Amino acid sequence: MDARDAELKKELNATLQARRELGEEYESALVDSFLEKVDQRIDGAVERRVRRQLAEQQMVVARGSRAPKPPTDSWGERFGFGIVSLVLAIPLSAIGGGIGHLAGLFITWAGIVGVNAFSAARVNPNLFGRRRRAAKDEDRWED
Repeated sequence: MDARDAELKKELNATLQARRELGEEYESALVDSFLEKVDQRIDGAVERRVRRQLAEQQMVVARGSRAPKPPTDSWGERFGFGIVSLVLAIPLSAIGGGIGHLAGLFITWAGIVGVNAFSAARVNPNLFGRRRRAAKDEDRWED
C-alpha cells in the first residue's frame, strides 16, 4: 500500500468516526466530502497517466519514429496457420495432381508456398531482404 492509499484509508476511517459521533443527520455531508476526496485522487491519477502518455508520444515524434505496434498475431496463430496449410495441402495436391497431373501439382504447391510466404512477410516485413536494401541505401547516402 502506498502513501496515498494509507492517506485515503485514514480519511475513510475519520469519516466513519465522524459519522458515529455526529449521527445520521450529517451522513450525506460526510459521504459527499469523502467522495470529493476520492474524486480528486482519481482525477490526479488520470491526469498523471495522460501526461505520461502525452510525454511518450512527444518522445516518439521527437525521435522521428512511429510508435511501436503491438503484436498482431502470436506464435500460436502462426503455428496454427502452418499446420492448417499443411493439412489442406494434402487434398489440394490430390486435386491439382489429378486434374493437371505434374503441372497441376506444381501450380498447387506454388499457391501453397505463396500463401505461406505472404503470411510470413506480413508478420515480419524484413524477412525477404528489405532490410538489406535499406542498409544499401543508407550506405549510399553516407558516401
